[in-house]
Amino acid sequence: MRKKITLLFFIVTVFFSISAFAAISQAEKDVLIKLNQVTNGQKWINKWDISQPMEKWYGVKIVDDKVVSINLRNNNLTGRIPVEITTLLNLQELNLGTNLLNGEIPLNIGNLKSLQVLDLSFNKLTGFIPVSVCSLPNLKALVLDRNILSGELPQQIGKLSMLENLSLYENSFQGQLPASFYELKSLKSVSLYTNRFTGKLNSAIGNLIMLENLNLFDNDFKGQVPIELEKLTRLKKMNISYNLFTGQVSNKLSLLDKLNMTMRNEVGNVVSLPVIKG
Repeated sequence: MRKKITLLFFIVTVFFSISAFAAISQAEKDVLIKLNQVTNGQKWINKWDISQPMEKWYGVKIVDDKVVSINLRNNNLTGRIPVEITTLLNLQELNLGTNLLNGEIPLNIGNLKSLQVLDLSFNKLTGFIPVSVCSLPNLKALVLDRNILSGELPQQIGKLSMLENLSLYENSFQGQLPASFYELKSLKSVSLYTNRFTGKLNSAIGNLIMLENLNLFDNDFKGQVPIELEKLTRLKKMNISYNLFTGQVSNKLSLLDKLNMTMRNEVGNVVSLPVIKG
């Protein structure tokens, strides 16, 4: 009798194990296989053995039989990001940073409504930020540093109400910051340095009360430095130098800026903004 119970327990355990594995969508598996194929998976540093269960694939996290995270950072991926990746509707993290990816960000990236982290930094991506990014209600980090991206920030960027980290440095973005940018009240860190942003900083920047780090170094912002920056009591790091700002600044803001408000003038010469003492 005991042997029969043991055998029955073994059969039930095997059945549920097979069922759990089978519960992982074949469609999701096919998407990951496609990602592997188009990014030259044979040359990855940490390769996938697709004969193994998906739970064992490097950088893939599965919860409740759904792919929730793909983190293949610094893994020698080449080629383009397959558009099929935008069908992984339970994905919370997509980190393909520090690789050799080219081409554009998939236009319908906004389909990934559960996405919290999008990190495509340190690649060779071109094109612009798709407007659909602005329809990611849970996005906390948008990290696109060191690519060859251009164009303006989407006008609807203010819809990213959960966004805490906006990092776009060393690209070729241009134009003014859209009005909705100043509605991103969850922002803690903004790194836009070494781009081609222009226009004035709106006094509404004082609304970004959670901001701890602001780096606008080496752009073409102009006009007066908003005194409203002093309202940002959490601000610990700031660098807005090497822009075209003019006028006077307070001593408090000057001391907060990493380069003490060193600017460029219209002909490219380096100048320092006059500081109001006291």
